[in-house]
Amino acid sequence: MRYNYASLIGKLALGILFFQPAFAQQIRSADSSRVFSLGEVTVLGRRSLDSAHTVQSGRMELFNRLDVGRALNLLPGVNLSTVGARNESMVYLRGFDLRQVPVFIDGIPVYVPYDGYVDLGRFTTFDLAEVNVTKGFSSVTYGPNTIGGAINLVSRRPQKRFEFEGRGGLMSGQGHRYNLNVGTNLGKFYFQASASQLKQETFPLSNQFVVHAQEDGGDRQNAYRNDRKYSLKAGFTPNATDEYTFSYVNQKGTKGTPPYAGDDPKQTPRFWQWPNWDKESWYFISRTALTTSSYLKVRLFYDKFKNLLSAFDDNTYTTQKKGSSFNSFYNDDTKGGSLEYGNRLAESHNLKASFHYKQDRHRENNQGEPARTFIDQTYSLGVEDVFRLTSQLSLVPGISYNSRQSLRAENYESTTKLIKPFAGNNSSALNAQAGLFYNPTANRQLGFTVARKTRFATIKDRYSYRMGAAIPNPELKAESALHFEAAYADQFNLGKPGRTLTLQGSLFYSKLTDAIQQVNNVQPNVYQFQNTGRAEFYGGDLSVKVPIGSVLQTGLQYSYIHRQNRSNSDLKFIDVPDNKVLVFAQAQVLRRATLLANVEYNSDRYSTSYGTKAKSFVVEYAKASVRIVRFVSLEGGINNIFDQDYALAEGFPEPGRMYFVNLLLTNL
Repeated sequence: MRYNYASLIGKLALGILFFQPAFAQQIRSADSSRVFSLGEVTVLGRRSLDSAHTVQSGRMELFNRLDVGRALNLLPGVNLSTVGARNESMVYLRGFDLRQVPVFIDGIPVYVPYDGYVDLGRFTTFDLAEVNVTKGFSSVTYGPNTIGGAINLVSRRPQKRFEFEGRGGLMSGQGHRYNLNVGTNLGKFYFQASASQLKQETFPLSNQFVVHAQEDGGDRQNAYRNDRKYSLKAGFTPNATDEYTFSYVNQKGTKGTPPYAGDDPKQTPRFWQWPNWDKESWYFISRTALTTSSYLKVRLFYDKFKNLLSAFDDNTYTTQKKGSSFNSFYNDDTKGGSLEYGNRLAESHNLKASFHYKQDRHRENNQGEPARTFIDQTYSLGVEDVFRLTSQLSLVPGISYNSRQSLRAENYESTTKLIKPFAGNNSSALNAQAGLFYNPTANRQLGFTVARKTRFATIKDRYSYRMGAAIPNPELKAESALHFEAAYADQFNLGKPGRTLTLQGSLFYSKLTDAIQQVNNVQPNVYQFQNTGRAEFYGGDLSVKVPIGSVLQTGLQYSYIHRQNRSNSDLKFIDVPDNKVLVFAQAQVLRRATLLANVEYNSDRYSTSYGTKAKSFVVEYAKASVRIVRFVSLEGGINNIFDQDYALAEGFPEPGRMYFVNLLLTNL
């Protein structure tokens, strides 16, 4: 259903009248105290209020955001999307996708080696302390490929001698969630463990959904998911300055891909299932004080990723006799590490230097074929400094040199059934940035930044035949972007304790060159990816939090982004609406009950590069939580209250009205 602006304004006004929509501010101080600070990556000299944004665990649960993709959608400048044909949850940061905005856990890269993506729907939020987002101007200590920013999932660190938090819940679509976090801090030693499961057999479609050849309405076809996750962290703090930790994370997932149910004649339904989507990570992080003014941080990691994609003949998901049917196996691993050195050389001079090494190995084959192997290694050397020019003004320059070598790339020739090497591909890139930050008061900051960032072509970019539709291009070089941003953040005391109005806003402009873009008909009806793309992204973000009285918090977010393809106007940028609005409200009633409501609006967005669109939508959410006795709370809510039929990608409808109820046990 398409909304005009008058309808949108009316709905938002109605929401404000009845719900007082707002930014939820029920973020307990315990959230920040349980953040695993070793896992954070920050730029010294700037606050996180302007371009780096955070969603804390309390806010994720308050809004019932169960996976990282939907949690990130709470932030301005971030747009939730879906790769419908693969049933993958994605986000865009100011128009940049997950190849250009890598995902980290505690600063450790976890994106898939083959294509640079990661399915955020497989990453549940239950064991996280917070999720940090940095756009454009981001710390060089993240390493390479942060052309559009970075997403860092920060784990928990226990504070009490014994603490626990557990939730069990039911949801529409024959779904349930279970999660348990337990931790202990014994002084010099601490331990944190978690286990969770998020499972759904399907989800209900809106009653407004129009029946399609591959979807008869009611419960969505082939829309099941089952995600289990286990994590363990052990830490040693011999003194006040040093810390050494070892962490282990195990994720096991299965999912189906609902078939296309839209009106685009160029789209062919796929009958895909993923019997396993499994990821396992081991990592070590330490921080050691070398002197009273310097430190060394070490990160070491090893990550494994395996999945199986099964393509079937039809919607019975039983036979694989057609040429389009197959079983595809991925077996990837990544290993590497980083060193970060910091030194306060003077009261007004703070230096950080970093070195990164990462080796990615991708192995793939279809059933009955030999496995081919691809190996890349990447280095990065960076320096970042903070010059305090005055007590209120800081200059933060940074520079990094990145290099990627192709160590192995194999091509399977189906006619000869032989494996032969592809041509190798080495690439290097220089990144540079600078930020000027002015703090006239403790709660006010103005920032002006410029950053040149790059991204290396992935293995898939260089070597994939795209199911016979493309020619590989091993010679792809790094794409680059030049970012400009002006940001403002402020807090205003409204005269009473706890009554603080928070305002954050920014304007940005990004120019992309050498962008990796599809070039059609390099051979008849065959395309190739080449460094021919030029584009401009520009817009702004606004976020306001306003307390009304002692029990009500209100607020608003607005994001605007416009993307222009300067090299080929016929190819559209997909999955990002020009306009996004979120309004929220939270009320605390008698200290035992919390009521929350929020409304989200997205304008039209392109779903294909040739112009197919997903229409604009407005959806509403509500939740209530009641503390029954000490340590025990009951909560429930409704997603998509008015049962709107909408989609993030045309032909892949989102859930209709859904209900959930949870029981919470915690001593936090």
